[in-house]
Amino acid sequence: MTRRSFVPTLVGASGIAAALAQESKPTPRKGKLKQGVTGGVFGRGMSFEDQCRHAARLGVQGFDLKGPADWPIMKKYGLVPSMVPGGGGTIPDALNRIENHAMIEPLMRDIINKCAEAGAPNLITFSGNRKGQPDEQGIDNCVLFLNKVKAQAEDKGVTICMEYLNSKVNHKDYQFDRTGYGVAICKRVNSPRVKLLYDMYHVQIMEGDIIRSVRENIQYIAHFHTAGNPGRHEMDDTQELNYRGIVKAIADLNFTGFVSHEYSPLGDPLKSLETTLAMFDIA
Repeated sequence: MTRRSFVPTLVGASGIAAALAQESKPTPRKGKLKQGVTGGVFGRGMSFEDQCRHAARLGVQGFDLKGPADWPIMKKYGLVPSMVPGGGGTIPDALNRIENHAMIEPLMRDIINKCAEAGAPNLITFSGNRKGQPDEQGIDNCVLFLNKVKAQAEDKGVTICMEYLNSKVNHKDYQFDRTGYGVAICKRVNSPRVKLLYDMYHVQIMEGDIIRSVRENIQYIAHFHTAGNPGRHEMDDTQELNYRGIVKAIADLNFTGFVSHEYSPLGDPLKSLETTLAMFDIA
C-alpha cells in the first residue's frame, strides 16, 4: 500500500498537502557520484514529464540525450541536461571525415552556446564509421575538427565528449571502438574541454579490463554510461560486469562528472532504477 492510500485519514487540506509533499520528497543520495539517466531506463509508455518526476524523486541529478526542447520540463524538476545531443554529427557520419566538417561545425557551435546558457556541462559527438579509412587518418581528422572549436568550448565551459561505441555487436564499422583511439585524440587536442564519453557496456564488448582502463585514463573521461552485458539490461547477477567494483574504482578516483545509466529494463522500470541508483550511491 502506498503512502497516498492513507491520505483520506488525515485531517484537512493541510494534512493532505503534507502527505503529498512527503510522497514526492527526493530520495537522498550520498553524493560522491552524480547520477544521471537516459529515457530508456523507464521502459515504454511513460511520458517525459513522468520520467523527470520519477527521476527527481529517486535522487537523480542529470538527464542525458535530451535537447533544448525538453529542457524546460527538466528544469521544472531540477534535472541538469547532462549530455546534450544535436551538434556532433551522427554515429556513422561524424568527425573522422573532413567532408563532414563544414556541416557539423555551425551545428556544434550553436549547441555549445545553448549548453552554456542552460548550464549543460557536456555535449556528445562521434568519430563516425571507418568506411575503409585507417585509424590514424580518422584520428587526424577528428583532431583537425576539434582544434577548430575547442577555444569556444573552453570559453563557454562546455565539454565536447566523443563516445566510445562497440563495432562488434551494435555499431558495425564504428571507428572509435578502442580506448586508445579516443585517448590519442584527447592528448593531441590537449584541451580540458575535449574528453570522452566512456560507455562501459561498449568497452566490455570490445576490450574488457574496465577498471584498469579507467584508472589509467580518468583524466580523459568526462562522462560514463552504464549497462549490463550481454543485452544492455539491468546490472544484476545475470550480467558479466561487476559494477560494484567498477563504481568503487570510479569513486576512489574522485571523479566529478556524471555516471549516467543507459540500460533497457527487463523488470519493473522504477524498481530497476531504484536498485541501480542504490548500487551506485557510494559514500
